[in-house]
Amino acid sequence: MYFNQEDIIQMDRVRRLKLINSVSGIKSANLIGTKSKSGQTNLAIFSSVLHLGSDPALMGFVVRPAGEVPRHTYRNIVATKEYTINHVHHSFIKNAHYTSAKFDKDISEFDVCGLTPEYIEGFRIPFVLESKLKLGMQWVETIPIPSNNTLMIVGEIKHMIIPAEAITTEDDIDLSIIDGVGISGLNTYYTLNKKERFPYVRLNEVPSFK
Repeated sequence: MYFNQEDIIQMDRVRRLKLINSVSGIKSANLIGTKSKSGQTNLAIFSSVLHLGSDPALMGFVVRPAGEVPRHTYRNIVATKEYTINHVHHSFIKNAHYTSAKFDKDISEFDVCGLTPEYIEGFRIPFVLESKLKLGMQWVETIPIPSNNTLMIVGEIKHMIIPAEAITTEDDIDLSIIDGVGISGLNTYYTLNKKERFPYVRLNEVPSFK
């Protein structure tokens, strides 16, 4: 099936939303935890988390700015400059998905969606206890994307919690060991299975594909 630009523009809003959110393929599923200055916890699922660099250790994710629709995650990060990123696993996909509902700011998604806040010493923002791979983040900068009025939040990893059994002898992380999941579109989840591992590519080691 072929769509040109005019087809995309004229498409029903919901259909366009679903299709365009799917064409990028399977993305990481993460819960971002925040806390307001008054102490109210917040948890929301995101599929836009991405690696930006390892030195310094930077991660980014995309949000729409606070406007008519409440953006509690964004507002809390602006206020406190800290947040957590927590991988979603097969055992709590349903719980994680329903954090996407537009709850009132005085309601914690931890409570409503049956997830457990977890704290470590010296960091006031909750992690998700049920998550096996989690990051404590310090806000670095917010980058506006004028073309669609979104914002990229850039943060530096300050705390990293990874199961020892998931770290391979080559210092990769085997996400299949910890039942990691991915998202396609807005609401379809996939399990992750390790298929193959190839060496770091050096020019003189590229095989012939002819």
